[in-house]
Amino acid sequence: MPDTAPEAPDIVTFGCRLNAYESEVMRAHAAAAGLSDALVFNTCAVTKEAVRQAEQAIRKARREHPGRRIIVTGCAAQTEPQRFAAMAEVDHILGNGDKLKLESLKALTVTGAPRVAVDDIMSVRETAHHLIAGFGGRARAYVEVQNGCDHRCTFCIIPFGRGPSRSVPAGEAVARIRTLVEAGHKEIVLTGVDITAYGQDLPGGMTLGKLVLKVLKLVPDLPRLRLSSIDSIEADPALMEAIAGEPRLMPHLHVSMQAGHDLTLKRMKRRHSCVDAISFAEEVRRIRPGVVLGADIIAGFPTETEAMFQGSLDMVEACGLTYLHVFPYSAREGTPAARMPQVAGPIIRERARRLREAGAKALDRFHAGEIGAVRSVLVERDGLGRTQHFAEVALDSALPTGAIVDVKVTGRSGSRLVGTVAA
Repeated sequence: MPDTAPEAPDIVTFGCRLNAYESEVMRAHAAAAGLSDALVFNTCAVTKEAVRQAEQAIRKARREHPGRRIIVTGCAAQTEPQRFAAMAEVDHILGNGDKLKLESLKALTVTGAPRVAVDDIMSVRETAHHLIAGFGGRARAYVEVQNGCDHRCTFCIIPFGRGPSRSVPAGEAVARIRTLVEAGHKEIVLTGVDITAYGQDLPGGMTLGKLVLKVLKLVPDLPRLRLSSIDSIEADPALMEAIAGEPRLMPHLHVSMQAGHDLTLKRMKRRHSCVDAISFAEEVRRIRPGVVLGADIIAGFPTETEAMFQGSLDMVEACGLTYLHVFPYSAREGTPAARMPQVAGPIIRERARRLREAGAKALDRFHAGEIGAVRSVLVERDGLGRTQHFAEVALDSALPTGAIVDVKVTGRSGSRLVGTVAA
């Protein structure tokens, strides 16, 4: 009789795509470690609300599953282990640096294992080389090429949850991608905490742009390559070359902008100015006509006046942004911004609403301009796919997941485009 794989534990994931990727790695390792009975909470620390939601979910899980082992890990477990140690519902707290290690998970099964195992994340120097088969679905797969961050934006707790920037060697990244493409995935997304810092810890002057060019050259059967959020001020010449000349690198970039006023950016300890952001948007449109841009923007950063906030609204137009990720500012203990004069909560929420409204209008204008266009669409599931610009399209006919087809955009339905397969 063939061996059967051990049953995987239940993992509850909070936060970013990288966390979701790492949960899939943990799922396999925890099963192999004998933790199939466990409930694992992979937490996020980016906002106070994310931490509160994790606590709430843990308490609910203990009520519903009184006999199961509860393990808490992730960024919030790394930055606030004492908070989770104070919860009687929690059996083990495991740091971010150990959650992907099989031996660390096995150690939790030993009688007398320490309840809190959180090491100094700043001592971590390698990114674990894990290959998972197709996280993201059968059509799209995410590949972690970088982890950690060496910057110290005044609002951000993530460097203390993720540690220093570290990169997966290019050869290893290419091998992962080749394996996923051979398994049938048609689109790869390169992901990390600060992917435009990729390669700074590697020999030979490696950069994100050089990695992109290497992937496209060495994996010729890869139809589509995407990037997760980038820091435009770190965009290297090779990346600009790839944006300009590589059609398989999708014409959709999401930038870490955060604000649209120079004084706010300075107080955030960002490394770009408003002029830098606008210049980058203009340059990528010059070298890649039709490129679509998205951005992260924080509403209500400490000391932000109405005039400063208006600058962020203005940047939506000045940079021609289509997709907005709006974050109401959330003070994180231990960050410099938490000690600055705070904006009142109702004002933060109102500014976030206005930013989201501006984003919805920008997306609506983009969708209106797509009607009548023929776009290359990757079919994801259930008659849905995404164009090369990442716009979601409802298709008029059933097509196999992973198919790439030309689709004529015929209309809109809610937040989606509607299209028919082109003859």
